[in-house]
Amino acid sequence: MVKTATFEALLEDARPDGDGGFTFTLEGKTYRIKDKDEVRQIAEQHGYIIIY
Repeated sequence: MVKTATFEALLEDARPDGDGGFTFTLEGKTYRIKDKDEVRQIAEQHGYIIIY
């Protein structure tokens, strides 16, 4: 199965955590990230092809 997502749609799930970073949830797993650019790497680890 091919999974695709736009970068903008993925960023919608990155929420400020109050400590200068973000929480990002994908497929039920939550990540603490420092920069929104980390979203791309996480999505790719989940097998997504990112559309810009």
